[in-house]
Amino acid sequence: MSAEHKDPRLAMLVESIVRLSRGELSSRIEPSTARDEVDAVITGVNLLAEELEQVYEQFEKRVESRTAMLRQAHLDMMKMAMSDALTGLANRVALMDAIEEALSQAARGTQPPALLLLDLDSFKNVNDRFGHDAGDRVLQEVASRLNSVVRETDVVARLGGDEFAILLPGATKDTAMHVARRALEVLGEHIRLDSLYVHARASIGVRLGTADQTADELLLDADTAMYAAKREGRSIIKLFEPVMLYSRQLRSQMAAELRGAISSNELVLHYQPVVELATHRILGVEVLVRWQHPLRGLIPPDTFIPLAEEIGVIHDLDRWVMSTSLHQLARWRRDFPLDDDFQLRVNLSAVELKQLDLVDSIRTLLRELDLPSRNLVVEITETAIVTRGEVEMYSLLSLQQLGVGIEIDDFGTGYSSISYLRELPVSMVKVDRSLLTELNTRPGQLEFVAAILQLIRAAGLEAVFEGIETREQAKQLRELGCASGQGYYFSRPMPADEAGALLATTRYLRVGEEIDGPEPAASR
Repeated sequence: MSAEHKDPRLAMLVESIVRLSRGELSSRIEPSTARDEVDAVITGVNLLAEELEQVYEQFEKRVESRTAMLRQAHLDMMKMAMSDALTGLANRVALMDAIEEALSQAARGTQPPALLLLDLDSFKNVNDRFGHDAGDRVLQEVASRLNSVVRETDVVARLGGDEFAILLPGATKDTAMHVARRALEVLGEHIRLDSLYVHARASIGVRLGTADQTADELLLDADTAMYAAKREGRSIIKLFEPVMLYSRQLRSQMAAELRGAISSNELVLHYQPVVELATHRILGVEVLVRWQHPLRGLIPPDTFIPLAEEIGVIHDLDRWVMSTSLHQLARWRRDFPLDDDFQLRVNLSAVELKQLDLVDSIRTLLRELDLPSRNLVVEITETAIVTRGEVEMYSLLSLQQLGVGIEIDDFGTGYSSISYLRELPVSMVKVDRSLLTELNTRPGQLEFVAAILQLIRAAGLEAVFEGIETREQAKQLRELGCASGQGYYFSRPMPADEAGALLATTRYLRVGEEIDGPEPAASR
């Protein structure tokens, strides 16, 4: 075919194919009426364009679907990264972001935020007594209740463990304290776990933010107020005050110093006699640890023992007390004519009772020092054995088999009942001093103490009363049938040299031949 008679449809075909190659899939050629071979090719190219267009549309839909899935997965991952897996609350990362946003808004002139930090009181007991599954259910219920007392704009977060936070953007002092009181109110209601009821009360620290604060500073201040609340008692709300930071710094400094106190020989032991009430014979001594601080002087155990537990050095402290006091007993037995039933009474913490090598450690010390096991009594608090864990029970049973006496300390302040104590390998119960403070001032208190003594004796246990401070108290306990006790009426706790001098000269405390004799002038 000559150039001047070339079919124009061929040029259209070429142009259509070029457009298809460029991705213009909507390109079409209208067939002619000739219906010849060229039209057949045109139809084929049009069909190919339609198929390519359909394939591309399907591909676009799959890409859009995949993109949407990836976007949702990313959002889900971001949500997971910003939320607590157990409770669904915001986590620490999300809380810090929210605090920074609230502080940023305050810097632009809005009301600064308030931050509440909550720590559940005695939550560890829930885990220990009922298991971690029950503990998780309690945390979930706490989260739900805290959500019920806040506004939609507020943020409730779980920072970990049993610690929660509530951020109140643009909040006044009245708003913050109202939310804190409401939180205590809803947490004060018992939580039902199947057939059991537990409580999840909290200590709350409140910090009213300022526009020039950082998020870390606001969190630290709220945390400082919360710890001040915990030190004061349960279900307490404390509003942050700058003086609290000074107290926290002192506590942090003391914690650092306590870590080195054992190796620096700053700890000392005092010994308080335990006396037979009928005769004033010294039955033994209780070991009491003191911290002889180079600058602060003699620090009592109530100040540093909780700190030792908090920072994780209570195990080392317990081992030092046990070893040092047993070495002291060995020296006294060598130098003085002690009675065969003279007993050294040493306190053991809940942490120490869980150590698998506790019994072997005590057995080795007794063997090396040639001390009869009957001369040692370990004193443990009720809370240390409330769960009757396997390791704790193993330690108690093994100590009993070794011949070491076991005494429950501070009876009347914890969880135990007499029927509960009968199931444990204990032989003695030390009744807490709080029961004697109102012995002669509160109606019915003497009868109440008498009933407790009768229950203890009916359970086959020996009762030892602590905190005897007057001749009248000593006489009343003796008349009730109590065999032994200790307190300032008989003797204050003494350093080792003074206790040794006492044991060297007498087996009896000179507070009168009879229990109603003259009260010693130097008993305190």
